Amino acid sequence: MRLNDHLHRIGSDIVAAYLIVTPEGVTVVDAGMPGQWKELLSELASLGLGLADVKGLIVTHGDDDHIGFAERLRVEAGVPVFVHAADAGRARGEAAPKTPMPKMKPGPTLGFFAYGLRKGAMRTKPLTEVVEVTDGDALDLPGAPRIIGLPGHSPGSIAIHSPVARALFVGDALTTRHVTTGRVGAQPAPFTDDPTQASASLARIADVDATWVLPGHGAPWQGSPASIVEAIRADAG
Repeated sequence: MRLNDHLHRIGSDIVAAYLIVTPEGVTVVDAGMPGQWKELLSELASLGLGLADVKGLIVTHGDDDHIGFAERLRVEAGVPVFVHAADAGRARGEAAPKTPMPKMKPGPTLGFFAYGLRKGAMRTKPLTEVVEVTDGDALDLPGAPRIIGLPGHSPGSIAIHSPVARALFVGDALTTRHVTTGRVGAQPAPFTDDPTQASASLARIADVDATWVLPGHGAPWQGSPASIVEAIRADAG
């Protein structure tokens, strides 16, 4: 799914991943679930590209529904996988999340888990090798992605800003579709380790210059980071 000349999405409003596309190659942001591998190949092919054009994969945090095909991409195509140092253990399967259970409604919750089964969530492989990044890093990858630390959802949760794509990728720092209640609109994401810290971290993206804010779950937000942070604050009352 094309969002602009340099920005594509694969997956759905349930679980999404993204491609930053430039003449120098492609940077993938998040790896969804294992079954979305075919969607990655299809999106690349639609652009006349292949795995050899992928220069790096950045994961916004180490949860299973964001590292789905990451190890396969690393092993089969030699693509380095970048993850914040504080989530490296999580991405390698060495540290389990410690998250409070969110509100749930049967329909959306079952839909989320059913989608996961269809997309091979149970086949997710931990990463065996990562390149650690930290807040403020500017990576030498297509789209000149810059790392912004957003601890809260997980200790190493990050946003990624790509000026050329006019995009801010936020993973689960926020959501526009709650996967266990089905509620749409800008709001905090469920399964968050430290909701208070996650809320405070949003101030770090409010001044970022972008026209797209892209969560791991929910529809893309076409607007500034400031506008989505404001919407979340207003919703919280």
